[in-house]
Amino acid sequence: MTMFCYQCEQTAKGSGCTIAGVCGKDETTAKLQDLLVQVTKEIAVAVDIAGRKGIRDESVDEFILEALFTTVTNVNFDPDMIIEMICKAKKIRNCIAALASTTKDPTLAACSVRLSSDACETKEQMLKQAERYGIERHREEFGNTVAGLQDMILYGLKGAAAYAHHAWVLGKKEGALCAEFARTLAILSENPTDIDQLLSEALQVGKINIQAMTLLDAANTENYGKPEPTLVRVTPVQGKCILVSGHDLKDLFMLLQQTHGKGINVYTHGEMLPTLAYPAMKAFSHLVGNYGGAWQDQAKEFAEFPGAILMTTNCIQRPRDSYIKNIFTTGLVEFPGVSHIPAKEDGSKDFTPVINAALALPGFAESVVPEKRITVGFAADAVLGVAGPVIEAVKAGKIRRFFLIGGCDGAKPGRNYYTDFARQVPNDCVILTLACGKFRFNKLDFGNIGGIPRLLDVGQCNDAISAVRIATALADAFQCSVNDLPLSMVLSWYEQKAVAILLSLLSLNIKGIRLGPSLPAFATPEVLEVLVSQFGIKPITTPEEDLKAIMG
Repeated sequence: MTMFCYQCEQTAKGSGCTIAGVCGKDETTAKLQDLLVQVTKEIAVAVDIAGRKGIRDESVDEFILEALFTTVTNVNFDPDMIIEMICKAKKIRNCIAALASTTKDPTLAACSVRLSSDACETKEQMLKQAERYGIERHREEFGNTVAGLQDMILYGLKGAAAYAHHAWVLGKKEGALCAEFARTLAILSENPTDIDQLLSEALQVGKINIQAMTLLDAANTENYGKPEPTLVRVTPVQGKCILVSGHDLKDLFMLLQQTHGKGINVYTHGEMLPTLAYPAMKAFSHLVGNYGGAWQDQAKEFAEFPGAILMTTNCIQRPRDSYIKNIFTTGLVEFPGVSHIPAKEDGSKDFTPVINAALALPGFAESVVPEKRITVGFAADAVLGVAGPVIEAVKAGKIRRFFLIGGCDGAKPGRNYYTDFARQVPNDCVILTLACGKFRFNKLDFGNIGGIPRLLDVGQCNDAISAVRIATALADAFQCSVNDLPLSMVLSWYEQKAVAILLSLLSLNIKGIRLGPSLPAFATPEVLEVLVSQFGIKPITTPEEDLKAIMG
């Protein structure tokens, strides 16, 4: 049995993982994920047909989001859990059969029969069936360019599903958005080969992602308030402790409620850092700060953390033996041998196992002195609230250019480029940053321009919508297009949410993006030629060369 996966930036040799995933995914898990995606596509065909008749089922919509999110890099490594999801699809099949019976639609009935006859009972049967849906067989049938474009659409859709699922957890559900997921998956199930159609659908996925990010932003701010500039401690405090990583704000909030008054300090890690700027989160005095850096440093940082660890969404790596008993997962993220905190029917969770583990562990013996703090919380509303002085500074020549340096971080060589680039940005320029790539340079002192900080932390990856809002507002103020602004985007990518964000930017016709540290393996030279010609995407070179080209 062999596997092939090239959905992330760190794929083996830059072409594809064939024995085991660089992420830690084994071939069994990889094949089951391929089958889960295929089953989801087939279900989406029927959902799309039913939706056009005005018939929707929220449980089916939720399944599609969960299935896509489950297969994102560094989310779920547990083959048994993925088998459960494939089996859950059988229940979905029953729903589809019921819909077919209700509507008396022959097309829908045909979908129901096909799905029912394709059901598998055992793990071995599933693995054998999965061999029909691997990427390599797909590429053999359709060629690298067509298969690569189809995969770009699928990976962008996976990233958008992650954001839509986060919003769903917070009660924000939009039928029209779910319909777009089903429609796009239904198109992919037909294996379209027309390059222009595929490129058009890729840009449509970008628009779907903008909808998802907008929905999530509303869900986060309505529940926890609008982020505001906040000084955040990044050095440890004496006492018992829990570290929370991932992206799910609801999980963090519930944990803060349950740890209140128990003498446990809570720290954020990685993409959780921006949560420290939300008013409802800041109200908890035992949310004391951020610990560590980006996701790829977790093996070392988690081993040194003297408390319990909670992973709320993607970014988990294979836990080391030294801390595997102290780490917990929840939501869609799972790893064999790691304790999982399930959700109850009402969505609540009991974090008692995490709390007990924290109380049993030593915690930090003393606070680090002198303490260090950084400022976060420059989301769209915070930046636009001081747009006047920023615009005046640009008109007065005090701010020459804005640089958006953001995206994913990772362990693959070449990412020091972003640190070196940020260091070399001229002193009369402002840096906007978001997502975990900022951990390369967010503790450096960049100073300010007339009281305006030169480094503005916009938030996590889904806060790319804030960056879009800021750019759009500046373009309106200067009565020009975003492409005519003194704004340069230098982005790093790692997994499928970054693909979704890139497609979102392209759907807005934003041009001249510099992308690295390496280009996607699923984007063939033919595809890259189109992206370069239509959107001016440029691979990064060196900080010196790129800055010289940008600054003229």
